[in-house]
Amino acid sequence: MGIPVTIENPKPEAEAGLNDLVALVADGMARVNTTILSRTGSEVAMIPEVANHLIASGGKRLRPILTLACAQLCGYADAEGRDGDVKLAASVEFMHTATLLHDDVVDESDMRRGRVAARIKWGNEASVLVGDFLLGQAFRMMVEVGSLRALDILSAAATVIAEGEVMQLTNAKNLETDEAAYLAVIRGKTAELFAAACEVGPVLAGRGEAEQAAARAYGMGLGIAFQLIDDVLDYGGTSAELGKNVGDDFREGKITLPIVLAHRRGTAEERAFWQRTLQRGEIEDGDLETALAILRRHGALEETMARAEGYGAEARAALDAFPDGPVKAALLGAVEFCVARAH
Repeated sequence: MGIPVTIENPKPEAEAGLNDLVALVADGMARVNTTILSRTGSEVAMIPEVANHLIASGGKRLRPILTLACAQLCGYADAEGRDGDVKLAASVEFMHTATLLHDDVVDESDMRRGRVAARIKWGNEASVLVGDFLLGQAFRMMVEVGSLRALDILSAAATVIAEGEVMQLTNAKNLETDEAAYLAVIRGKTAELFAAACEVGPVLAGRGEAEQAAARAYGMGLGIAFQLIDDVLDYGGTSAELGKNVGDDFREGKITLPIVLAHRRGTAEERAFWQRTLQRGEIEDGDLETALAILRRHGALEETMARAEGYGAEARAALDAFPDGPVKAALLGAVEFCVARAH
């Protein structure tokens, strides 16, 4: 169960913003889903079993939706007979799914998207190797699209994501991590794929560098805001909102922004608590509630939400480079949805 905080279901208008975006790319997403199913096929039976266990478990598929929407924003979807946006959107989803499979092994997670993690059902080795298979299929589709620039963006993103994961591993249980170091981690491991997913849209549509940069900035701001809200929800959301167990970050000793803020402002007694629970992993019954009380005392959750709202504002400002219309309005609504999850 989630611990009560001032966190409720997203506002109806926020949900409407995301629903508008989903509706605008519904046809494209139907093709993406068909592509995903076809590209997980293999004569090695375990590969589709593991891949589809996670892919079929749901998730909002926000990243491929953003790829389709940004391509549509720039006019690519108006040209019939082209499927570059569909293949790149599927590539983005495969990259994301691969990172989830790998992350669950690294983090020793038991749950993902409300289901038993693949590593629990098939083992760590299978999870890692099927993740590698999906990455391989993603790059095959990128090559099929024939855009060297799009391939460069997404392959660079794969490198940055791996760097972000290694940075997170390096910072694990390190209470001396500062805000700049933490933001560098989430820029790499989370926001980079959002940014790349958006940037390839105007690339496919043949738009110039200014619009490519604007789409990237939108995705980066949205991605950082999304992760910061996840950090907040880990201490007061629900498993349904997170797609994993509430408190997993705490139990895994992850130093997220709320912890960075609270530790910096804390008393000697509070710092000793963080050292025992996060650094040494000596977690007792009631410690999650104690952690939440400390975070509240120092306004760490509220300040993290404020930071998320600031990055959301940056994402909205980046869209000023594009003319008004239903797709732009829906992309603005997606920002509201991401931030409002914790209000």
